[in-house]
Amino acid sequence: MEFLASNELAILRWLHIVAMVYWLGGEWGVFQTSYKVVNPKLPLEERMRHMDTAYRIDIMARTGIISLLPLGLHMGHLWGVQPLGGGWLVAMWILWATWMAITWGAFANRGKPLFKLLSGIEDWTRYLLIPTLLVISLSSLSGHGPFLAETGQKWYAAKILTYSLALIIGVVLRLVMHEWQKLFPVLAAGPNPEVETRLEKSISIGRGIAYLYWILILTTAFFGAVKPF
Repeated sequence: MEFLASNELAILRWLHIVAMVYWLGGEWGVFQTSYKVVNPKLPLEERMRHMDTAYRIDIMARTGIISLLPLGLHMGHLWGVQPLGGGWLVAMWILWATWMAITWGAFANRGKPLFKLLSGIEDWTRYLLIPTLLVISLSSLSGHGPFLAETGQKWYAAKILTYSLALIIGVVLRLVMHEWQKLFPVLAAGPNPEVETRLEKSISIGRGIAYLYWILILTTAFFGAVKPF
């Protein structure tokens, strides 16, 4: 315990790096797998296997995404740019554990009735979290808190802002994967050109915004590592 206490910030920074690696690497893995998922030249069974692989990669990316927020807020408190600590941090980590249970519960129950409920709850966590983070980060950057934003401290609120913008892109990509789940049972009934067209359209949208997604992820990492302003 003494070791953990004396190295708290270093351990949190290490976990933060690991979470960022899983986020960025996982999204690249899903991106590459998507080419096989929507390829109409492949047998449906093979495409389904690739879709399952995409979900198995994506769960690690989502684990990284979810973990980055409490890790960043905890480190922000230790750095003195995030004033909410003590019981607030404890409550935050409890919420993180709940969020993780929902996320992994949805993954474990994919293809089952419980998946729809848990996945819907997980979606709503983002619908509530994103506007909250946007308002807080913009308020902090304009000097109204809650995060400190004096000279040399603005990087923290800026990092929260780019993180929340990346979450918006992530929601769009989640909706693309939701559509895949709805369309593949239709394909299982037989060839369907209309469904293939919808799949190709959805993946084109996903690939287009994926580049912006990576830019936002890298920008978020840059703010945290370099602390430029």
